[in-house]
Amino acid sequence: MAEPIRFYYRGAVHEVRDAAPTQTVLQHLREDLHCTGTKEGCAEGDCGACTVVVGTLADGKLQLKAVNSCIQLTPTLDGKALFTVEDLQQPDGALHPVQQALVECHGSQCGFCTPGFAMSLWGLYLKQEGQCASRKAIDDCLSGNLCRCTGYRPIIDAAQRMSELPPVEFDAAHVAAQLQALKRDTLAVYSAQGQTFLAPRTLDELVQLRAANPGATLLAGSTDVGLWITKQMRELGDIIYLGHVDALRELREHDGSLEIGAGVSLEDAYTALCRHYPQELGEMRQRFASLPIRNAGTLGGNVANGSPIGDSMPWLIALGAQIVLCGAAGERVLALEDFYLDYMKKNLQPGEFVQAVRVPLPRADVRFRTYKLAKRFDQDISAVCAAFALRMDGDAIAEARIAYGGMAATPKRAAQAEDALVGRAWSEAALADAMAALARDYAPLSDMRASSEYRMKTAQNLLRRFWLETRSDAPLAANAVNAFAVEAP
Repeated sequence: MAEPIRFYYRGAVHEVRDAAPTQTVLQHLREDLHCTGTKEGCAEGDCGACTVVVGTLADGKLQLKAVNSCIQLTPTLDGKALFTVEDLQQPDGALHPVQQALVECHGSQCGFCTPGFAMSLWGLYLKQEGQCASRKAIDDCLSGNLCRCTGYRPIIDAAQRMSELPPVEFDAAHVAAQLQALKRDTLAVYSAQGQTFLAPRTLDELVQLRAANPGATLLAGSTDVGLWITKQMRELGDIIYLGHVDALRELREHDGSLEIGAGVSLEDAYTALCRHYPQELGEMRQRFASLPIRNAGTLGGNVANGSPIGDSMPWLIALGAQIVLCGAAGERVLALEDFYLDYMKKNLQPGEFVQAVRVPLPRADVRFRTYKLAKRFDQDISAVCAAFALRMDGDAIAEARIAYGGMAATPKRAAQAEDALVGRAWSEAALADAMAALARDYAPLSDMRASSEYRMKTAQNLLRRFWLETRSDAPLAANAVNAFAVEAP
């Protein structure tokens, strides 16, 4: 039996019954609820004008995360809390410190982007609990918000100023209690306008639903599927939503690997990974999309999508990661590079879905780095993404794993470059042979992001950078060869 969508909004439980399953949260806010503070700028999760904060329960505790409402679907709000710029004003009419700081620091001109900035800053305000955030935290918080006229300096000033104003408390316990009352323990079915939105709660329910609906669209963070709707105008048919399956949101270490459930957000996944690989993955984490995208998107979805320019796959392949697939026939485990067959074609059987990704933990004999080249530091699609892992046996290379994104129809290993290194010392001569072999491993395309020549030259130069950082004799620190390495105070 179809049920309404229920979520906590403006101090009460709000129900939705007739909205299309592919309606975005932004459309619901502006067109149905007439709350027009939240703006549409790009409708693809890039500009941040539509930023809202969504609250969820995790282990009984409230988690609040800024996301892009333009690509999130209304049915995904079921059992959650939604906060928009209209919620910031205090009951007595006073401005919230976030708003007051933007006023005092002249952080708005035309004002179109301001609601999105305010909501991103509100998310940071709650996270910092009254403490002034570091410049890096502020930059990361605002990485998904674009401003065309004010310039970012006064907005950054406001981010620093907001913690100096009289604090405003947020009643997280009350919201958590409301969400606990809304929690469902079994499959929820929402139907409207000829489409059905299925939201299983357990892995068994998901397996059964996928077997019965092999053609249904699987939806996790909506950071890619959302664009199918808003930009490509696709008809998705029935949808199976993975966001309520607790078993897919687990993180656990065993047998020398970190197993990341397919429902774990990119932000949470990279946070866990950077505890083990702080130097190797720290910059990649910061440059991978924006914070609202990382808050919504999942590592499992990034891997399942299999884009040739996805930033996670090269380093996962270089480390020797495995993918766990699940279906009615049980689990199937593959090396990640064996999952990608051709452009957007995966080794996935009907009824199967990605359950988890297993990432090897650091090993003393492995030298590992990953690098991203793009036109912007923040929130840009890579022209080339490179990852290198060498397993050493004394001074000799026992195993080489080199993988690139943006160089072929799939994320792909450089087999001939690897062969040029195995059994040799990690020397400049071996490096030169491997760089030359890359030209035989790849024939990259030219497109709007980069020419074929640029991609090949930079792919080779990134391998040289890896050698400079990991050579046995006088390796260079990352900040010696990285233009973005100096952190702002």
